[in-house]
Amino acid sequence: MDETANLRLPYIMAAQAQKHVTHNEAIRVLDALVHLAVLDRDLASPPAVLADGDRYIVASGASGAWAGWDYGIAAYQDGAWMRYVPREGFIAWIDDENAAVVWDGSAWITLSSGGSASVNPTPLVGVNATADTTNRLKVASPATLFDHPGSGGHQVKINKATASDTASLLYQTAYSGRVEMGTAGDDNFHIKVSPDGSSWLEALIVDKATGAVSFPHTTLGTGGGGGVGPNLLVNGGFQINQRAFGGGALTAGSYGFDRWKAATGGANVSLSGFVVTLASGELAQVVELALWGSASFASQQVTVSVEAPSANLTVTFGSQTGTITAGSGRRSVTLTLAVGDTGNLTFKIKAAAAGSVTFSRLKLELGASATAWEARPLAVETLLAKRYFAKIPFAVDTTSTYAEAIGVNFPATMRAVPTVTREDDLRTNMSGTYPRNDTVATVDGLAWQSVPASGGVRRYWFGRIVVDAEL
Repeated sequence: MDETANLRLPYIMAAQAQKHVTHNEAIRVLDALVHLAVLDRDLASPPAVLADGDRYIVASGASGAWAGWDYGIAAYQDGAWMRYVPREGFIAWIDDENAAVVWDGSAWITLSSGGSASVNPTPLVGVNATADTTNRLKVASPATLFDHPGSGGHQVKINKATASDTASLLYQTAYSGRVEMGTAGDDNFHIKVSPDGSSWLEALIVDKATGAVSFPHTTLGTGGGGGVGPNLLVNGGFQINQRAFGGGALTAGSYGFDRWKAATGGANVSLSGFVVTLASGELAQVVELALWGSASFASQQVTVSVEAPSANLTVTFGSQTGTITAGSGRRSVTLTLAVGDTGNLTFKIKAAAAGSVTFSRLKLELGASATAWEARPLAVETLLAKRYFAKIPFAVDTTSTYAEAIGVNFPATMRAVPTVTREDDLRTNMSGTYPRNDTVATVDGLAWQSVPASGGVRRYWFGRIVVDAEL
């Protein structure tokens, strides 16, 4: 062996002549490599201005006197360029960058920047802990602080390759997951919880396109006691009947009991107490999101329940359909709505097979299980129904030839500006007295003029205003 294993320093051999030459060569190598500090690492050819002892890390694509020296160490010594091949673990200070780099066997990588004690890149980092190939950064500490750099703010980024991947924060107990939040499996924002780390429930979903927030396992409303309640159906007990529907056949799209209309193909329905008899066809009700303060029902679980259905029932909400089996007590089915089930959704119910079916106290609620029937106070249920349809009595008494202004306040704010019709009940001395047809309506009320046909005669006018803002 005629040189050292690491720095390749030449040995002085036995009986060697001119031993000083070999010694000086070893000194020259030490001078070049020990406490290695180079001026630059971005040059591919020698600079024009030189000084003895200058050192450089040669950039890729080397040429001139450095040709073929890519990533090597070039030292200008005694008027000539010397090449030194780095070995893995060599550390060099880059003067023009104020940074240290280390040779990893194939590239020079940053060891420090501005005096910081970091390695970039490095495969594993453990702080008071041992990192592994899954958890490549592991910190065992009472707290972790991500601070601003002295001014401004700070942003933590979690990036994933595709929408179907996961970018999330996972909270654990004894290394078992309990809460996860992020974009898991799609680009919607999810918060889900687990009692055991294996079964998970979606607590909250924020739609990426609309910003709509849904709560798949949270029941909307405050229950009976005057609140809107958990039942998303209005008049689920079929007790409100402003149209004075006596039961029987309904053509498609026609309303009978408040908020309930016949679906495509019509229906035949009647009521005895709380028991509904659906002799044929299908009933429908459009559920309005705004009424319940919800942004979307998409991806949520809903449960439909009834009392004592005499035969199997088919229920549909949005795009999802299920079956409630016949039996005593409260019977139910749970549906999981699709991502596309946005906006106002139609609820429908019919017998699963041909023939008549009876049931009572129909309920649609958010969540994976049915709760007991809880009727809203009748006054509250009536006001909810009158958001969509109302009949309002009025009377006019005039003795003048002048136009009589008439105003009617609605009993509840309508869902939208309603269509207006009259149910006139003409009495004595009403000849020639009619309202104009240019009625002005809002969601809260309406106004028109009554114009007598001739003056000097007292006239009475009784009737009802019908306002309709059904979905």
